[in-house]
Amino acid sequence: MKVAVIVVAAGSGTRLGAGTPKAFVPLAGRSILEHALHSVAGMSVEPHVIVVAPRERADEARGVLDRVIGAGDVVVGGATRQASVAAGLARVGDAEVVLVHDAARALTPPELFDRVVRAVASTGRGAIPGLPVSDTIKRTAAGGAVVETVDRAQLSAVQTPQGFPAEQLVAAYASAARDVTDDAQLMADAGHEVLVVPGDPLAFKVTTAWDLRRAEELLRPASATRVGVGTDTHAFADTDAPLWVACLEWPGERGLAGHSDGDPVAHAIVDALLSAAGAGDIGTVFGTSDPRLAGAHGDVFLAEARRLVEHAGWRIENVSVQLIGNRPRFAPRKAEAEVVVSKLLGAPVSITATTTDGLGFTGRGEGVAAVATALLGALP
Repeated sequence: MKVAVIVVAAGSGTRLGAGTPKAFVPLAGRSILEHALHSVAGMSVEPHVIVVAPRERADEARGVLDRVIGAGDVVVGGATRQASVAAGLARVGDAEVVLVHDAARALTPPELFDRVVRAVASTGRGAIPGLPVSDTIKRTAAGGAVVETVDRAQLSAVQTPQGFPAEQLVAAYASAARDVTDDAQLMADAGHEVLVVPGDPLAFKVTTAWDLRRAEELLRPASATRVGVGTDTHAFADTDAPLWVACLEWPGERGLAGHSDGDPVAHAIVDALLSAAGAGDIGTVFGTSDPRLAGAHGDVFLAEARRLVEHAGWRIENVSVQLIGNRPRFAPRKAEAEVVVSKLLGAPVSITATTTDGLGFTGRGEGVAAVATALLGALP
């Protein structure tokens, strides 16, 4: 099913008081529009994206659209929201479902877009997200006197994106007899039924300076960076097990003892990553006797550690490791090892090696140790 998303970013933002069109106001280092487009980019389908922008900001909108989505259209908005949406509708092409989204709802999760698309596709009707009204609502007279209490069980606070069958929405706009601020109202005027699907609190609209501060707080991490340190030590095995260090096999070398492949570089990195993310350590996460990990190589541990770090809201910035031991002779394969481990972690990894001048168990050739330091940055 072909989907188009019209992102309405042509509002002046008078109530925000920023002195610039609302969609282009900075929010945690990015414009409100850029945040909104990142939500669209996270949809499970690849939509045709149309951004409706003020004429004087059209080039800027094009730059943001190209950077985040990579393709799509930018059109100039009209004097009202309805006119702006109509301008976007003229570019939806052969889309079967059209979503109309206010850029000001910058933190809307991608899952809400998918929910609306599924509802339209499965019912053939319009679908709009809404939240239950939690406040008591009073109907009042012109002077402020309370007339009655409204049954809030029958009310929904409506959000965007609002989704509709494309043909129905285009026809409803073509036959519109009045100017409204809600696409669903035009659909109702044209005789089409519209359903409410569960909304999301994060899809709130940035309208005032207080809303902007609220969005800033939600995007601000508790700390911008974190550092973790990990160590690992393995004795050489009494068997003919192969040696694995830094996710590479070292033919002709005596292997290391351990439940898995005993890779000290990989294991030290895992502990450093988990420590920095506050996600435990290699023993508590993987155990020391899990039969599924018998003989497992370092790539298994690194991939899961990366997943846990990212799930906790962090990205790996870089990792530094020092291998301590008399063998293997690491220098000839240093670059190869760094490429392999960097690819697994999606971040730069530096690995160095040293001896201890004959001191300690590593100096006596009884085993190998590794020390790793990991730097994490907060995910946007």
